Amino acid sequence: MPSMASERTIALGERTITRIGLGSNRLTDTPENRAFLQGAVEAGIDHVDTAHLYTGGGSEATIGAALAPFPGELTVATKGGYHPGGGPANLRAELEESYARLQADTIALYYVHRVDPDAGIEAMLEPLAEAREAGRIENVGISEVSVAQIELARTVVPIAAVQNEYSMGEGKHADVLEYCEAEGIVFVPFFPLRGGDREALAEVAARHDATVQQVKLAWLLRRSPAIAPIPGSLSLEHVRENLAALDLELSDQEFEALSHG
Repeated sequence: MPSMASERTIALGERTITRIGLGSNRLTDTPENRAFLQGAVEAGIDHVDTAHLYTGGGSEATIGAALAPFPGELTVATKGGYHPGGGPANLRAELEESYARLQADTIALYYVHRVDPDAGIEAMLEPLAEAREAGRIENVGISEVSVAQIELARTVVPIAAVQNEYSMGEGKHADVLEYCEAEGIVFVPFFPLRGGDREALAEVAARHDATVQQVKLAWLLRRSPAIAPIPGSLSLEHVRENLAALDLELSDQEFEALSHG
């Protein structure tokens, strides 16, 4: 049974991040979005998640323009190698483009976005292991993977984070979550607010004077101490609401009702 109060932070390699970050898959490079990012960091966001493919590179470029040079307490994570067929060579090229867009010499956390089935996870991780050895990547992550793939990946390079789909409405990766918790790997659920709508959700939200999105985040934080969600937003109001979920404590009865509703 998860403890009643959730920790606000989690260790990511040698870094510490707040357990609610910011997803940026819709972020485009506008003055408004640059100001939004700056406001989000001022509001308490210290973990921003992006990817090479998001908005055709616009997400990374906006983050670089708005926030670089990144302060030490800000963890910017990005991903490459989403499309099959490119293999390690494509991932290596995308990594170089990410450095340029983010205006960074070192990336705090870089994921293999998807494992190319033709190349396999070991080959896909070789460019990242090399960059980590050279001090250009601090931490390596992998996304949409099984426990077996994580174990294989760890024979190539230490894995600091795993990003799989997980939410109140989607629990297919429960075994991966449990593995990550046992092994000290940060589990970053994408689409953390998708699904899970049930009668108990509205009731719990009303009881806490909270939004249903805040309750979904609180449930995730309570589900496992390894979880660090990255809800996407372009609204500073929503970012503040998401961060407020760190202080929403569910009772045992509420957690069970939401888990089995």
